[in-house]
Amino acid sequence: MNKLKKRSIRISGHDTSITLEDEFWQALCDIGKAQSKSINQLVCEIDKTREGNLSSALRLYVLADLKEKVKTNAGMA
Repeated sequence: MNKLKKRSIRISGHDTSITLEDEFWQALCDIGKAQSKSINQLVCEIDKTREGNLSSALRLYVLADLKEKVKTNAGMA
């Protein structure tokens, strides 16, 4: 079973903590890299538009990114 890991991050000039599984954290890092953004920049952008819990918003962002990739790949088949 995947364990949750608490991470500290600085967004919008303040320190906060998020709790995510390693797989979601790695996916966020990969998305940031693909967009030429630091993890802090990406999390800050997500934070500005989120509703509810930041950790949940990050997971939903990863899911939306994955769904978009699946949709794009399905159109290529």
